[in-house]
Amino acid sequence: MNAALLRTIPAVFVVIWATGFIVARFVVPHADPITFLAVRCALAALVFIVIAIAAGAKWPVTPYQWFQALVAGVLMQGIYLGATFWSAKHGLPAGIIALVMGLQPLLTGVLSVPLLGERVSGQRWLGIAVGFAGALLVMFPRIGDASLAIPFAATAVAFGGMVSMTLGTVWQKRTASAMDLRVSAAIQFVGAVLVLAPFAALTEDLYMDGSVAMWGALIWAVFGLSVGAIGLLLYLIRQGAVAGVASLLYLVPPVSAVMAYGLFGETLEPVQMAGMAVAAIGVALANRPS
Repeated sequence: MNAALLRTIPAVFVVIWATGFIVARFVVPHADPITFLAVRCALAALVFIVIAIAAGAKWPVTPYQWFQALVAGVLMQGIYLGATFWSAKHGLPAGIIALVMGLQPLLTGVLSVPLLGERVSGQRWLGIAVGFAGALLVMFPRIGDASLAIPFAATAVAFGGMVSMTLGTVWQKRTASAMDLRVSAAIQFVGAVLVLAPFAALTEDLYMDGSVAMWGALIWAVFGLSVGAIGLLLYLIRQGAVAGVASLLYLVPPVSAVMAYGLFGETLEPVQMAGMAVAAIGVALANRPS
C-alpha cells in the first residue's frame, strides 16, 4: 500500500469511529438500542462473509482458530457496544460514558506489557496521559452538566464495556495476527450477534420503526462503522503496538464534539477547543517513534 495512504489511515479511522456517537443519537427515537446493534452486527457479518468468499480468503481450519475470532468479537463488539448503549439507555450521561471509555488506552498500555511483552516507552506513557487529559477537557462541560445522582449499575456496566474492549484489543493482537482480516471480522461479528441477539430478545421489544432516519443510520452503521472503522481498527492493531493504537481513541471525543456542533448545534466552548489541541499532542507523542 502507498506510504502516503498508510499515514492517512489513523485519521480516517478516528473520523469514522467518532460518527458512532452521532448514529447513537439518531437511533434513540427509532429503535431499541441493543436490537439495532444486533441487526447491525448481523448485517456486517454477512457483508464480510460475502467479501471474504468473493476474495477467496482462507478460513480457519481448526475449532480453536474459530474460537479465537469469536472471543474477539464477543469482547470488542458484543459486550463493548452493548454496554455502551445499555448504559446510555439507563441514564448514564454521555460525558461520563466518554470519560469511562477514555480510560481504555491507559488500561491497554498497562496490560500490553505483561500480556504481549510490548515495551511501552516513557514517551508513550506521557502521550497516553496527555491524551487522557485532553479528552477530559473536551468532555468537561458535559460532565459538569451531569446529574450528581449517577446510576451505579449503568456506571458499572460502562466500566465493564471499557474493560471488555481493552481485553478484546489485547486478545486480537495476541491470537489473530495470521488470520485474514476479512475472515476475522466476519467471525467477530458473528460472535457479537451471539451476545447481542439473546440480550435484545430478553430485555427489549425488538422495536425498529422502519423510518428513513433509521435505515440511514443502519446503513451507515453497517458499512461506515462496522465494515469501515472496524476493518481499519483490526488493520491498525495488526500493524502497530496496541497502546499506540488505543491512544487514537482520545481523538474521538474532540471529533465527536465538532460533529455535534455542526449537526445538532451543540456548544463548543474554549475549554473544549483547548482539550482538542492537548489530545492531539498526546496522540502524537504516543505514536511517535522513540
